[in-house]
Amino acid sequence: MAEMIEYHVDGRVATVTLSRPEKLNAITMQLQDELLAALRDAERDPAVHVAIVAGAGRGFSAGYDVAGGNVIGGGVTGDRDWLEKILQGWLAIWDLGLPVIAKAHGVCLAGGTQLAAICDVSYVAADCKVGTPQLPLGAGYVSAFWTWFVGPKKAKEIFFPTGTVITGTEAAEIGLFNRAFPADRLDDEVAAYAARVARTPKDILALQKKSINRTQELAGFRQAMLQGAELDAIAHVSPSVRTVNKFIAERGLSEALRAFQAGELL
Repeated sequence: MAEMIEYHVDGRVATVTLSRPEKLNAITMQLQDELLAALRDAERDPAVHVAIVAGAGRGFSAGYDVAGGNVIGGGVTGDRDWLEKILQGWLAIWDLGLPVIAKAHGVCLAGGTQLAAICDVSYVAADCKVGTPQLPLGAGYVSAFWTWFVGPKKAKEIFFPTGTVITGTEAAEIGLFNRAFPADRLDDEVAAYAARVARTPKDILALQKKSINRTQELAGFRQAMLQGAELDAIAHVSPSVRTVNKFIAERGLSEALRAFQAGELL
């Protein structure tokens, strides 16, 4: 039984809800596995034509659970393999023969933006806090996703300062997500769009998605996403990242965030 997601089907629409609200739906390997299993169930269900991915509580996702739940071993090589496994998980959503809609509210940070962006259509609350990793704990992993959708100049502007946060409105304007709605309208707008999609035959939806995705594959999409694993694994053994991880281990994540923002760390 799933512990970190909730799965619900209403007619032709399945909704998968990330359900770690006490952790702002921080992503662990278990959460990703449960999410993908639910989406595959939806894909196999002939009655389901479209899926929605949402977050419980105050936000969509605060990103990867750097304080616990993600264990890396095997040195740089093991780290790189683990990072690629997570990326392959996101690409499994890209490969799914089912349209997937992201519905982001509250906060959508770092790894949460990877999940929201890899979905076929991404809708966001206008006041959602959409951002990059809040501490210098790696490089190239999240930014590759943003670069594909917003372009290299805008990605550099956003990622060079660690911890950049923009609004959902800005995220839609630069092309990371499709559209932003007032927070009190987001549920209704997503439900209405999903209902329109659900009227299309399931086999036609799968072919439309495959056709559109293949245009991106020809331009190098998959390779662009996967190359982030190598760069991030290198970054993880850099002196600055080791310093931050040591600080987190000794004094906690919250204190590390405070100290970095105050210019006291690094």
